[in-house]
Amino acid sequence: LIFPPLTADRRKELSKEVKAMGETAKVAIRNVRRDLGDDIKKAEKAENLPEDAVRDAQDAIQKLTDKYIKIIDETVTEKEKEVMTV
Repeated sequence: LIFPPLTADRRKELSKEVKAMGETAKVAIRNVRRDLGDDIKKAEKAENLPEDAVRDAQDAIQKLTDKYIKIIDETVTEKEKEVMTV
């Protein structure tokens, strides 16, 4: 198949779509973080977990969240550059 070259307007639209997809992915990751935090708090109350263990688990979850959000940001930036390149 032969595709015509993208116009500047279409490139901007695609760039906006890429940003929206990235934001959707980040929201999904944050929702998982929130759910895990809630589960940890429930387990803390039910099983009398020590505060240190709870804090360590929350820190580990936050580090993973930060790691994957950074990956998403890098990927979005890369794709925007790719789309905007003529």
